[in-house]
Amino acid sequence: MNKIYIGNLPFKMEASDLRAAFARFGEITDLFLVKDRETGRLKGFGFITFADAQAAQAALQMDGQEFSGRNLKVSIAKEREDRGDEGGRRGRF
Repeated sequence: MNKIYIGNLPFKMEASDLRAAFARFGEITDLFLVKDRETGRLKGFGFITFADAQAAQAALQMDGQEFSGRNLKVSIAKEREDRGDEGGRRGRF
């Protein structure tokens, strides 16, 4: 797998900063920072997709490393579970 999860990110950061920190491991084909739908603020985690699995494996060495005052949590991204027809909106009308 060539996609990694990055957690414990600073809430006030730019995607370009994260890209710069991880580009040394290989070509980044996609970078996605998760934001709150209502406020637009960062939720503190995101995903980076590399061109190849070796780059993603190399990036795992960033796990526990300090980045902008926070210790990162880095792991291989897991496939998202299917939420079914309700799309995670149970009980909401």
